[in-house]
Amino acid sequence: MDNMKNFEDNERLNNPKKQNIIKEKLAERGVNLMDIAALTYDLQKPYVPTITIDICLEHVNNVLLKREIQHAILVGIELDVLAEKDLLSEPLLSLVKGDHSLFGVDETIAFSIVNVYGSIGLTNFGYVDKLKPGVIGELDGAGKREGRCNTFLDDIVGAIASAAASSIAHRYTV
Repeated sequence: MDNMKNFEDNERLNNPKKQNIIKEKLAERGVNLMDIAALTYDLQKPYVPTITIDICLEHVNNVLLKREIQHAILVGIELDVLAEKDLLSEPLLSLVKGDHSLFGVDETIAFSIVNVYGSIGLTNFGYVDKLKPGVIGELDGAGKREGRCNTFLDDIVGAIASAAASSIAHRYTV
């Protein structure tokens, strides 16, 4: 019983071990944290003139430390991987592989990431989801190639950048 209590106590806190797993999963899918930091920088540069890419990377890492965000990322990446392997049942498989615009569940997972940082996160995410700048556009395009699915990943990356930008906005308000 004590072991279960320790496990539960550890699960309630931000978990650096899971953070490393998340970083590995993102890297396996071709996502570089510096690319996310660059998106974050672009989102905040007009509002925080003294912002640096290092500050943005620090905030990206802080976002990836949060347990609920880690869980959302794991679910989204796993759904993309299962779709690539044709391990989802129909009609879900076709919906995920097709990245249909009205599917919306990929954005819902992204919302669970940005909601941690309040309404500014939603605004930031809507902006990057529409424009698909930088690595988000690259992931979206790559996910449409045969044998690859990034339906959730491009939104997850946009959500991480948006959440990090929101974290910066909360800290560096003018």
